[in-house]
Amino acid sequence: MANSKREYTAKSIQVIKGLEAVRRRPAMYIGSTSERGLHHILYEVIDNSIDEVFAEACDTIQVTINEDGTVTVEDNGSGIPVDEHPTEKRPAVEVVLTMLHAGGKFDSSSYKVSGGLHGVGVSCTNALSAWLEVEVVRDGRRHFQRYERGLPVTDLEDRGKARGSGTTITFMPDPEIFSVTEFDFETIANRLRELSFLAGGVEITLTDLREHARDEKGRPREEVYHHRGGIVEYVQYLNEGKDTLHKPIHFVREQDNTEVEIAIQYHDGVHENILSYVNAIHTAEGGTHLSGFKTAVTRVVNNYALSSGLRKEKERNFTGDEVREGMTAVISLKHMEPQFEGQTKTKLGNSEVEGLVYSIVYECFSEFLEEHPRDARRIVSNCITAARANDAARKAAEATRKTALSTAGMPGKLADCASHDPEECELFIVEGDSAGGNAKQARNARYQAILPLRGVIINVEKNRVDKILDNAEIQAMITALGAGFSLNGGDDDDGEHQNGEASSKFDLSKLRYGRIIILADADVDGSHIRTLILTFFYRYMQPLIREGHLYIAQPPLYRVKVGSRTYYALDDDDLERLQEKLGNRRMTVNYFKGLSEMDPNDLADTTMDPEHRVLRRVTMEDAAAADRIISTLMGSKVAPRREFIASHARETRNLDLWA
Repeated sequence: MANSKREYTAKSIQVIKGLEAVRRRPAMYIGSTSERGLHHILYEVIDNSIDEVFAEACDTIQVTINEDGTVTVEDNGSGIPVDEHPTEKRPAVEVVLTMLHAGGKFDSSSYKVSGGLHGVGVSCTNALSAWLEVEVVRDGRRHFQRYERGLPVTDLEDRGKARGSGTTITFMPDPEIFSVTEFDFETIANRLRELSFLAGGVEITLTDLREHARDEKGRPREEVYHHRGGIVEYVQYLNEGKDTLHKPIHFVREQDNTEVEIAIQYHDGVHENILSYVNAIHTAEGGTHLSGFKTAVTRVVNNYALSSGLRKEKERNFTGDEVREGMTAVISLKHMEPQFEGQTKTKLGNSEVEGLVYSIVYECFSEFLEEHPRDARRIVSNCITAARANDAARKAAEATRKTALSTAGMPGKLADCASHDPEECELFIVEGDSAGGNAKQARNARYQAILPLRGVIINVEKNRVDKILDNAEIQAMITALGAGFSLNGGDDDDGEHQNGEASSKFDLSKLRYGRIIILADADVDGSHIRTLILTFFYRYMQPLIREGHLYIAQPPLYRVKVGSRTYYALDDDDLERLQEKLGNRRMTVNYFKGLSEMDPNDLADTTMDPEHRVLRRVTMEDAAAADRIISTLMGSKVAPRREFIASHARETRNLDLWA
């Protein structure tokens, strides 16, 4: 029944002014208040400096992680205006830092292209900082102002004469907002490296002054990124350690006030890696520029294969997946008015861009194939091999459906759960039948399913899809999850499919379990198996990772008994902390060599019970870095792997070398 006493009047309507809306609902503006959101507020500041690079007003950016955990971003751009705003009657820099949808990015005469077109970027950083200080040098003077939780606490100060121009912003993330306030050097480094390629010519320096980052001589960690070759150099960087088929294909065209720059290079591997950007913002979910690119390259290769006689008319056309097998590409779009889906800018929505990119790619890629017949033949030959493998894969998939499944349609070894609600259900992928038996006894059968795998699965990085699908453990995982698989990682295929030929798809809506949890031994053997499974999911079911469905369980390495009490230690460091906390008291320590040595009660209490377990969610913050690492560590070339191991050997205690 309606509550007749409820008061709902004008007094009930709250008006949130200024940046208070950002502080109340930060995830709406930056995606999350965890590590991802923390780095997002830094990127908003850095993106402003990159906009200065695009405006040809800046060629140097310095990013410093300070000893106290704050971050400073300094550039030699034009400097944020400090004169009085005509309508707000406050210094322009204060307007930019305290008002949403305020900034020079809305004025095309000031910035032709910009990543911060929503106008909420740096003001969000200010709103979500415990304090922020800005220093502006321009017109021969140095200006300074301080803010606390988004509000100015000093007037804009003129601090005297200064040479040059630029903006320096230092801020402390607000611990009242963020669950994590410590910046990660590698995460920032990946973004800065990416930007240095996209804004070719700019020199970006990253310095870490924190104590733990200093070397044995006390010197701070520092890296410099300066890539004059732009996205051509980017593609070569992504393909390091791979056997490439030709030199990078590169073209730049401007049309309708939009600049399209693309670099393409094929290698002899089986996976594609296409990265798309708009105004230096990584569009992780693609959009109209990516779909235009995919459709164009598919049609160009099919047309060339037919006209050159490399493909007969009676043969089916290549699918988009087959054309892009072994392709590494970077798409960089510069657009005056991009329409992004959400402030986090992960997908481009401008409908006119699709046709524009299609026409440019079709013309330029066709010209390249005609003018470079040797390279063209190599590319088409690669597509022919991919098509044969896909035909074999379809046959293997059909055979799997007929022979490898039980009458219930699920793998015979799967111990399914009673619930059919994906939001509630969990699937544990467990290393070994023995450990799987323990897990079956330890689980909550209502919502926890167990799928045991026998030993080491196939390395999908070294094998084509027909051999991969012929592997019983891979078949079992695909069938149990129920969402299929995709040859291009799980993304929608925007290429052409003709004659009824369609690639396999990964459909996240059909996923049977909301959480997929990899449960392997805590030793190096378990790490190897986890890596193989992760590589499979990354290459063929990427949306699992993107949408946060994939986890790694953290079983303990030790059981510690002190009198009548029992404790568990995840690793050696955890054991040392326990020993320091119990002092001289007598301890009985049991080392678990594997999951099979844990009794079901141990496994339930430490690894499967949501009240006590530790799970690590697998994320994909930097797809380029992930692809490069997987290719290096899991690929067929030995030299890059040896180099990686040698350069990182000091960072690990137990180094296990696999052939």
